[in-house]
Amino acid sequence: MRELLKRLLPEKKAQTGLPRRRKKSKVKIKTAEEIAIMRQSSRIVATVLKEVSEIIKPGMTTMDVDAYAEKRIREMGATPSFKGYYGFPASICISVNDEVVHGIPREDKRIHKGDIVKVDTGAFFEGYHGDSCITVGVGKKIKPAAKRLMKAAEEALYKGIEQVKPGNSLLDIAGAVEDLVMEYGYYVVEDFTGHGVGQALHEEPSVFNFRTRQLPNVILEPGMVLAIEPIVNAATKETITLDDKWTVITPDKSLSAQYEHTVLVTKDGYDILTDRNLV
Repeated sequence: MRELLKRLLPEKKAQTGLPRRRKKSKVKIKTAEEIAIMRQSSRIVATVLKEVSEIIKPGMTTMDVDAYAEKRIREMGATPSFKGYYGFPASICISVNDEVVHGIPREDKRIHKGDIVKVDTGAFFEGYHGDSCITVGVGKKIKPAAKRLMKAAEEALYKGIEQVKPGNSLLDIAGAVEDLVMEYGYYVVEDFTGHGVGQALHEEPSVFNFRTRQLPNVILEPGMVLAIEPIVNAATKETITLDDKWTVITPDKSLSAQYEHTVLVTKDGYDILTDRNLV
């Protein structure tokens, strides 16, 4: 979330065509026991998001979605990772259409046909977090431009995940995401990144979605767990934070889409811990 980025990214600048900088990693390597617990916390998140994608409909308020998600997280023995995090008041971030990230659920904000709704949530289970985000098209009549943006954002996530294996680097993930988004003619949001995840919701490293020299280019090792989360805007990479100090929007009211998975680096590749196809 924003506070993490303020600490890590005081003067972020994107650059292209960069060589790898190999530096000893400070990223936490999870033990087999820790990974077993994170599979459970991540499965809870995957279950909640799969259910949300099925129940969200026109006429619901964004607070209705939050209430459902919190109820389900608690029913499965976990607590919402986001609620109270740096003062965030809800269990999900729910961002509609031109809202980019960190939308606060509200009783007076209704969901309509044709909306694209980003739902980001986390679950804290036995000392460890899982974290994931989906974008849901509401109703059967989603405009082609919105569908295309959602498709690009989801493809960008999986292009990044394909680069997860020992010996590859964060720059490999960033480059794969950036290249895919550019092919579509869209824009990677540079103000927010993915992150490590474990006992803390946000751990090192920051997982960029574009090429940059800003932080060490961490080399991936088995046992690392990363939250990879490209955020893609239709018309601009720029964002504006509203007066509530949380909700981020596009300055021109253009659409934004986001997808995220918690991903384990394995000895020969990756394992998507928040895979909704497995719940």
